[in-house]
Amino acid sequence: MLLEACVESYDEAMAAQNNGADRIELCSRLDLDGLTPPPDLIRQVCADLKIPVMVMIRPREGNFEYSADEIRNMEEEIEIAKSQGASGFVVGLLDSKNQIDIKNCLLLTAAASPLPVTFHKAIDQMDDPTEGVRQLKTVPGITRILTSGGKATAREGTGKIREMIREAAGEITILVAGKVTWDNVQEISELTGASEFHGRKIV
Repeated sequence: MLLEACVESYDEAMAAQNNGADRIELCSRLDLDGLTPPPDLIRQVCADLKIPVMVMIRPREGNFEYSADEIRNMEEEIEIAKSQGASGFVVGLLDSKNQIDIKNCLLLTAAASPLPVTFHKAIDQMDDPTEGVRQLKTVPGITRILTSGGKATAREGTGKIREMIREAAGEITILVAGKVTWDNVQEISELTGASEFHGRKIV
């Protein structure tokens, strides 16, 4: 079982590592569901942690449909985070029909290469997140999908998460989120059959 802690400060990152996290997702503004963290924080955390640091790339709050200028900005944020030692990136892009924005996903995974990319919970905005898994299997560089199965919590989304894992067929890892904590992660693991879990209080 792999545990990814979602953090927004140096102290939280160090505490997560010390408490047994296997990997972290580094963000700013978790009150807005996570934005790109500042370069100084990325550098500090990557320099001092011994576990992988996945960096959120999200330039603003709100929806996940981005303009060409915003995509260029995200490419620049990826390059900066790469130079600060990031282990990989977390992105989520949808089009006007709430389908995966394949074209721009390809641009960002190319910018991130050879580092891995997680597609975040934007997938839960889709009518059918399982269709999102099918679409993302066509994007080289996407190695994980963060999801609560289209529901508010992983427990509520259990059936859809299992379906998404079947669709992923080992090609992409389904990273389960949605009120997953250190005291219910074993139960969520048994309910979903997943092997990787994400949360603010995962450790």
